[in-house]
Amino acid sequence: MARRLLRFFRSRHQPVEEATEQSCYLLDLPWEDVLVPHVFCYFTLQQLVRLQRVSTDFYTLMQICLSKCKTFEMTRTKTKVPKEAFCSILKDNHVLQNLSLQNCSHWLTDGDVLPVISQNHHLRRLVMTGCTKLTHHTLIAVALNCGRLQYVSLAYCDWVDNLCLRTFIDHCRDLQTFDLTACSQVDHDTICYLARKCPNLKFVSVADNDHVTDKSVEEMAKNCINLEKLNISGCRRVGDRAIRRLAEYCPKLCSLMVKHCSHVTESSLEVLRERKVVIDVKPPTPLELYPENVWAVPFMNF
Repeated sequence: MARRLLRFFRSRHQPVEEATEQSCYLLDLPWEDVLVPHVFCYFTLQQLVRLQRVSTDFYTLMQICLSKCKTFEMTRTKTKVPKEAFCSILKDNHVLQNLSLQNCSHWLTDGDVLPVISQNHHLRRLVMTGCTKLTHHTLIAVALNCGRLQYVSLAYCDWVDNLCLRTFIDHCRDLQTFDLTACSQVDHDTICYLARKCPNLKFVSVADNDHVTDKSVEEMAKNCINLEKLNISGCRRVGDRAIRRLAEYCPKLCSLMVKHCSHVTESSLEVLRERKVVIDVKPPTPLELYPENVWAVPFMNF
């Protein structure tokens, strides 16, 4: 990559007859004024890390680039990020806006992530999906240091409890996307608290949580009128009454996931289907398509 950039630079900026008389190297360009903001800003995080091995100068330059990266995300690859690489990449970074920790979930602890959180106050997007070795200390640190968050995923973090989540909600009122899938310690009252304190929510997932009730969903419908996507699949205590409230109070709703909600029937979903809302449960087969000797029910969602 560096060699291709060098050839491009020579072809665009040097007369052919002078090319043999003088040499111009990529690293001769101003680093922080030219290379970092105008060249290496187009490189992926993986490419920047690999370039550290080219030479000592490249290692120093890549450290500057990494310290100015606004995104740490490797979710497009299945590569697991080792602890040493994580610490090296983020040790000098104070400008992160997008932090995704999924590829570090197999080893990441509070002690590893707290230094990163404490020095990055401008985070807008935080993904901690599957980080099961973290504790409530990390979430409280995020609340106290990153109050501008808009996108947060805590999916499959079963350590998230009501107390730390309420603290987080109190400090992060700008949330638009919040994923609490399989956070089994979060109860009905805390979900209602979330709905009242964060009215700007557009996407919410509280899937696979037996504490979610009709009242939880109704509170969300009444307070989060800009709601566009809701995932309550696996919430077996939610029924038709909650779905009707969604249809009544959330005109922008475009996606609803209710698979395995056994008390949700077609009588409530039909209104949403008419509004072209995407639902993850297919409409029931017309009764006339069933064999005469088979007893058919209006709707089955198990």
